[in-house]
Amino acid sequence: MRLVKVSKIFDVQYGNSLELNRLKQVPDGINFVSRTSKNNGVSAKVAPIKGLKPSPEGKITVALSGSVLETFLQPEPFYSGYHIFCLSPKVDLTDEEKLFYCSCIAANKYRYNYGRQANRTLRDLLIPAKEEIAYWVKKADVHRYDDADKQFKKQYISALDTTKWKWFELQDLFDIKKGKRLTKANMIEGNVPFIGSIDSNNGYREYIGQKPIHTGNTITVNYNGSVAEAFYQPKPFWACDDVNVLYPKFEINQYIALFFVTLMKMEKYRFNYGRKWHMERMKISKIKVPVTDKGKPDFMFMEQYIKALPFSKQI
Repeated sequence: MRLVKVSKIFDVQYGNSLELNRLKQVPDGINFVSRTSKNNGVSAKVAPIKGLKPSPEGKITVALSGSVLETFLQPEPFYSGYHIFCLSPKVDLTDEEKLFYCSCIAANKYRYNYGRQANRTLRDLLIPAKEEIAYWVKKADVHRYDDADKQFKKQYISALDTTKWKWFELQDLFDIKKGKRLTKANMIEGNVPFIGSIDSNNGYREYIGQKPIHTGNTITVNYNGSVAEAFYQPKPFWACDDVNVLYPKFEINQYIALFFVTLMKMEKYRFNYGRKWHMERMKISKIKVPVTDKGKPDFMFMEQYIKALPFSKQI
């Protein structure tokens, strides 16, 4: 692969070097890009500055200190704080290609730390030449998640009032089954999700070739490891022996399941490495849920509440 310097593809210049505490923050203002690693580098929205035109959209911002080499493509005009480089392409690049270069630059983070900044060396970092960009980058759809924050159902969401909710033992709502031990040595390659007792990636640790031992449309809850981490499983899967699987005794869908997942995770504080949420304890554990006028779990309310939340359109 032919590598070239960042300065071969981009014009590298300092940003505005503004101080946020000297600016007026407004909810519908112009993006202010700082050295944060979150929110695409945007730490606030500020009022327009008289006599200073914002940097145009389409530029790449790179943090030179702080969260060194956090690199983002800016889709809107922006101002920038101290120790931010703004990269403008010298060649025609699509948004997909710019995002590829963001990843290439950020992959060099390991070279820097709090005491070693990137202001003197960024221009000389080596990245792939444009003709070396893989075909899958050009086929990526950067607009796939446009409007991802939209609600499934537009309605007003009031603050939850739990005073009238009632307590139910988990065994009254679910049949609870254990996962099954499967060692790494015995795993074969395949496409069946293997759910481990982890706290991320919906519990997916890897994919295996064994037949699934649990059906989809169920909820997994870790009783060991990352105790009380819960996930909705839409497809058949294999769960390890540190995971319990909750089979609903009622009609469930992904919206109702996600409501219960949140309730499960709220029980984390009761457990730790020395106090597991094992099968017997889980069966008699209680969770507080919304109820109908007849005192039964209000599954319709749970579904409608989740559908009204931001991002629910993507569920």
